[in-house]
Amino acid sequence: MAKQRGALFPYIIWIALFVIAPIALIVYYSMLDLSGNFTIANYKAFFSPVYLKMTLTSFWYAFLITLFTLMIAYPTAYLLTKTKHKQLWLMLIIIPSWINLLLKTYAFIGIFGLYGPINAAVEVFGFEPKQILFTDFSFIFVSVYIFIPFMIIPIFNSLDKLNPTLIYAARDLGASSFTTFLRVIFPLTIDGVKSGIQVTFIPALSLFMITRLIAGNQVITLGTAIEQQFLVSQNWGMGSTIAVFLILSMVVIMFLTGQKKGGRVR
Repeated sequence: MAKQRGALFPYIIWIALFVIAPIALIVYYSMLDLSGNFTIANYKAFFSPVYLKMTLTSFWYAFLITLFTLMIAYPTAYLLTKTKHKQLWLMLIIIPSWINLLLKTYAFIGIFGLYGPINAAVEVFGFEPKQILFTDFSFIFVSVYIFIPFMIIPIFNSLDKLNPTLIYAARDLGASSFTTFLRVIFPLTIDGVKSGIQVTFIPALSLFMITRLIAGNQVITLGTAIEQQFLVSQNWGMGSTIAVFLILSMVVIMFLTGQKKGGRVR
């Protein structure tokens, strides 16, 4: 028993230093004003219409990003499980995620730019070039592209582990392809979907680099608000307050999408 406790000691130290301590500092700074005095004014300010609207906007964009990512990732993961060299195809999908995020973002700036290849193709057909950058479309498109591999992996793993005899049994009993998917395949792979939602929705709430470079000032999320409060306004108290609510939101999302043992066919 003593050896087991000793083995846990490094993990406890790690969690204390790199998880608990940073969160405690954020909570501490959230109760300070610009003069360093303790106050709850930052929390009152967060519940003002401006910040509440920004929070709802952040959740809306995160929902759209997650929804579109799931709509693309689930069929892709399903098709991958049916291919002959599925591990190779999966690796080819994952490889782009190894490229630095900043480099990929700048690549899309060139692609969506006024003189980029998309507008060049538009001009070929006689249409006027359009500014695609700094729009909701470009922000959501790039975000979905970034998160697709992270959504595909857990769904692929769930589908790959699915016992095919259950699908054959459903079809033998007269179930259509849609009914088989709805009543058998999807319920048994819901844990993979939940994991994919976690690794997509939570980071999408705190995006700031893609928001700044691709959407400009057209999209303001919790992530960009935190960046602005810390780096521009130098209001660490308000920035920390927004971060506290962001952390609480992440905890709630992780609780709601937490995995339960075993899938259930209805």
